[in-house]
Amino acid sequence: MKRTPDFISVILSTFNQPEWLSKVLSGYACQSHDRFEIIVADDGSSVETDHVVDRFVDQSNIEIRHVWHPDDGFRKTTILNQAIKVASGDYLLFSDGDCIPRSDFVAKHHRHAEPKTFLSGGYYKLPMGLSKRISEDDICSGEAFDLSWLRRSGLPFSHRWMRIAAGRRTAGVLNALTTTRPTWNGNNSSGWRDDLVAAGGFDQRMRYGGEDRELGERLENAGIRGKHVRFDTLLLHLDHGRGYANPEDLATNQAIRSETSRSGRIRTEFGLSESGSGERMAA
Repeated sequence: MKRTPDFISVILSTFNQPEWLSKVLSGYACQSHDRFEIIVADDGSSVETDHVVDRFVDQSNIEIRHVWHPDDGFRKTTILNQAIKVASGDYLLFSDGDCIPRSDFVAKHHRHAEPKTFLSGGYYKLPMGLSKRISEDDICSGEAFDLSWLRRSGLPFSHRWMRIAAGRRTAGVLNALTTTRPTWNGNNSSGWRDDLVAAGGFDQRMRYGGEDRELGERLENAGIRGKHVRFDTLLLHLDHGRGYANPEDLATNQAIRSETSRSGRIRTEFGLSESGSGERMAA
């Protein structure tokens, strides 16, 4: 009998993007699958993010927790590990606080979950004008995920439109035909909690640039295979800058990834065992 998740913990990373996070939470409030909780993994945002979470608590029946630590540079891996520690689910779904999920997003991850497997999805990035225009009503009505509506609202032409337009049967075919290797993508990946804990979670030495992929590479070393769901699990990525990238961090991260590949490492000693418990919690 196929193993299916009993309960899913959706872990959303965020940093000082309260407007975007509010829209993203609206997407989770409209999910067709309801056996999940949300953990906001906050890398040091100001109080405005607290207000967004508090408003969601007042308006939704979905359990949400807010795990926070002070802003001390890019420490996403650390706060994600703290979120893993407090997660209640046997299955963990990771995304970002600037990626709006279609109403079947959690359901598709639940349906495709398999033993010894992690799921690898993607996103469709929107331009800034359209990112700002999309409302919570557009999200819950489903209009924001309709290609015709998006085109009328200013979405420029792209060969990636199929990620939005693919139906259920087409999505399955496209996933099977995808030639790129499935990787752990921080904005849209999921896996069994036991597998992630056995891998030690995220390597906290790593800052921006490939820190999510390295976790997937350790999972693969341990025999956990990746499976594409990029055409099934639609996310709309709201636009933003990336001022936190720098060459030194990228070089350090690449060196760690190279060592993971060379050594066949399956667990990091700089992960969950190093992580604290989070300094602010809201539920």
